[in-house]
Amino acid sequence: MNKHSPPRPLFDTLEEMPNPFKHPTDSLDHLLAEPVENAVQDFQLASEFLYSYRGSPDTFSTYRREIEHFLQWCWLVARKPVSGIQREDIEAYVEFAKQPPKSWIGEKNVSRFVNRNGQREANGEWRPYVSAGTVYVCSRSGIQSLFSVLSSYFNFLIQENHIAANPVSQIRQKSKFLRKHQAKSQIRRLSPLQWSFVIEAAEGMAQQDAITHERTLFVMNALYAMYLRISELVETPRWTPQMGHFQPDQEGNWWFTTVGKGNKEREISVSDEMLNALKRYRVFRGLHPLPSPGEPTPLVHKTRGQGGIASTRQIRGIVQKCFDFAEENLRRDGFPEEAERLAAATVHWLRHTGISEDVKFRPREHVRDDAGHGSSAITDRYIDVERTERHESARRKPIKS
Repeated sequence: MNKHSPPRPLFDTLEEMPNPFKHPTDSLDHLLAEPVENAVQDFQLASEFLYSYRGSPDTFSTYRREIEHFLQWCWLVARKPVSGIQREDIEAYVEFAKQPPKSWIGEKNVSRFVNRNGQREANGEWRPYVSAGTVYVCSRSGIQSLFSVLSSYFNFLIQENHIAANPVSQIRQKSKFLRKHQAKSQIRRLSPLQWSFVIEAAEGMAQQDAITHERTLFVMNALYAMYLRISELVETPRWTPQMGHFQPDQEGNWWFTTVGKGNKEREISVSDEMLNALKRYRVFRGLHPLPSPGEPTPLVHKTRGQGGIASTRQIRGIVQKCFDFAEENLRRDGFPEEAERLAAATVHWLRHTGISEDVKFRPREHVRDDAGHGSSAITDRYIDVERTERHESARRKPIKS
């Protein structure tokens, strides 16, 4: 396998990843056609580093992506072990990440591994990088994430006495890789038309197949109306979302308690429409319309077996089916461009969309607290009224006087 061949995925989902401390790696023959010095040790240490973030699914996913990309570059392109990486290698890697070979770029997000005959096998359609358009573009936030994760990774290796210095911290001019922008970056979200088709698709699916898709409708409502992250709907070692986490206060106002990014607990105000969505979902499940205090019923149920969903991959699959249905309807109704953009959407866009719509008419401090933003500056990124007015003022400016 050469540097231009599409690499194989290295790390499975958090749910499928074995405990590296109990099941250490002894061979990478199934991943590398040609041996690389100390690759097994690199993989083992990277697995231990990633496994330490198992209590935070969002962080795990981000770190897995960055470490996976980096190890693949080390082994297939640089042909070096991690212990041999210097400052100039990091700079070369950043340039590579900004413009990877076409064989490393996929057109859509797919699972790293698939189940075949009871075994987990690498998905041949998976690629490290994904481009929704014809040209791959590495975002500014993507480069920032790369630097941040690799710096943490190398600090971990120093603590493990595997390396002596952090090559990322030795790069004194990171600014040459991080292009400054005069305005705030655009938030990836659904347009009003796309969201209307998406929620109508969810409602139609629930009407046609309630057994399967009443759950779909509730998930879509919760992700949009409460700005939930995908990890906040699934059971994890740190938090198990339950119906009892919906509770009224003394004034009769309903709140939903969750634990999100950074293991921070927060209360989310529940709108009347979201409360109605909850009632509908609970009645379908044969429950009382409103939850009782401390009710342990799983928030998002499994259609087969007992308990709640414990896999973010399953939630992604639920949302993707709804997106696919909405995309078909957009094309059928004569909106091919909207359909094309929807094809690139991810689950997280629902959170962005809900925040962006609410910040138009709710106080930003209220939206900030419901979203769990650390500061109002983050919430301000979702306010695009000025951008709209700016374009409106430019719409009729003449070129010929």
